[in-house]
This record gives sequence, structure tokens and C-alpha cells, in this order.
Amino acid sequence: MALTPVPPGHIATIVTSLDMAARPRPAPIPPAPFRLVRWPAPTPDRYRALFRRIGQPWLWFSRLAMDDATLLATIADPAVEVFAVTDRQGIEIGFLELDFRLPVTCELGYLGFVPELAGKGHGRWLMAHALGLAWRRGIDRVWVHTCTLDHPAALGFYRRSGFRPYAQAIETFADPRLAGLLPRDAAPQIPLFDPADRPAS
Repeated sequence: MALTPVPPGHIATIVTSLDMAARPRPAPIPPAPFRLVRWPAPTPDRYRALFRRIGQPWLWFSRLAMDDATLLATIADPAVEVFAVTDRQGIEIGFLELDFRLPVTCELGYLGFVPELAGKGHGRWLMAHALGLAWRRGIDRVWVHTCTLDHPAALGFYRRSGFRPYAQAIETFADPRLAGLLPRDAAPQIPLFDPADRPAS
């Protein structure tokens, strides 16, 4: 099979979309030493700071590339709900974003913890809260997407949580580390191909 080259300075990832077409059966929320706190109006700087802390290892950058007005048009929309996860000291260590802008649909826009807490089982607690908040009156579909840049366990976690994969696509984008949106040493597991480093032909 033919390989499709990725231009220098770009990254390619496989995006998997998953959905859930029926509310899962009620179950106890797993214990965790955290609280989920609604952020009714986070400032752009505060939002980006937590977004960066959580997403930098996986090259999350979309919200970092937005100017303040564009970002606020999303996170301050009444149909978008942003929550912070806080620890016992009130420090923000995770977040959840639910997007209800499409009729009868909820997208799990973002869900995650800071790197120190990733992969320790806390995701089950956060997902239980996410599904409880997403499945409200009038919603008949909840969906999410993940990609091969995310935590290696992300796809399996969503499937174990009851989501069904229904589509895949290949996404290519300019490396955010080269644009200065993230440090050059962010996500070292993902090679950085800087065109400036290529020898002259």
C-alpha cells in the first residue's frame, strides 16, 4: 500500500469518532478525592493555563491558537458548559467541557487531568460525572473524538465507557511547537520535523 508523505513541519494523526445513542444504566460514581466545579465564565488566560497544563503532553493546541474574542465566543456560549476538577486544596487539576450547541446532541469537547494524574484510574470518576451531566432531558446522542496523539489508553477508555466507534479520518496540521504555541520540547514522543533543520538540497 502506498504511503502518504506528511510535509515537513506538519503532523498527521488518525482521529476516531465515537458515540453513544442511549443513556447508560445508572451506576455509582467511583470514589475520588476531587470536586467538579462549574466554570460559568472563565477568563481566556485562566482557561488557556489549565488547557495547556492538561493538553501539552498530547499537543492540544486548538484553543491556544484562538484570540480572546474567538475563544470567548465558544466557552462563554450558554450552550457550552466548562467544569474544573479541583483537589482538596482547591487547585485545578483537570477539566471537562460539554458542548450542547447541536440539537439533541452533546459533545464531550474536552476531558482530562494534568499529566501527574493521567493513567491512574481517575478518568472513570470524571467520565461518570460527564455522562451524568451530558444525558439530560432532550439529549439522544453523546459523542466524542480522540486521536493517535492522545494518551495511548484513550480509545480503549472511551470504548469501555460505552462509546461505539463509528468513523475515522486522517488529520494533518502544522506542528504547534514550530508556531510557538507550545514549547519545542513538548510531547517528546511525537517527532518534530523542522523544515529549518533539513539540509539544503
